[in-house]
Amino acid sequence: MIRESRLPIVSTAILLSIVLCQACGRTDRQPAELADKIVIAKSAHTLTLMKGSRLLRVYKVAIGRQPVGAKIRSGDHKTPEGEYIIDSKKSDSRFDRALHISYPNQTDRERALREGVNPGGDIEIHGLQNGLRWIGSLHRRIDWTDGCIAVTDDEIEEIWNRTAVGTPVEIKA
Repeated sequence: MIRESRLPIVSTAILLSIVLCQACGRTDRQPAELADKIVIAKSAHTLTLMKGSRLLRVYKVAIGRQPVGAKIRSGDHKTPEGEYIIDSKKSDSRFDRALHISYPNQTDRERALREGVNPGGDIEIHGLQNGLRWIGSLHRRIDWTDGCIAVTDDEIEEIWNRTAVGTPVEIKA
């Protein structure tokens, strides 16, 4: 039996629990606003979703194992620099979802031709390798990709839902 002196506290706790449960179950929330541009700053290790001149969200990222300089050839482990687009969404990736970037662009192909090298390809914004979700944000302690931009699995889910194929991507030094 609850003592009379504790009744207001218990009643308040029950009422608060009911209100919180109702708020969690609401389905009238607005969907997340779509980004119209992605800006990746390699030196800052950030990926920013933009809507016009407004920042929607900033994420910390891991990039290629050779973080300084633009990607020139296949196997150099560098993240490219330049203007690209999201040209496809891959839900069957070896990573937890991936947004494929249109690297190499015309400038990249011309540079590779001059250098006599293969520019490479298959650059993505992706989550962690399948089965490694437990690593979470610890993956950002080192640059570990072959030139891709890596975020956590929860973050790639959010980025995936807030971008469309055709979204411009700017990758800066």
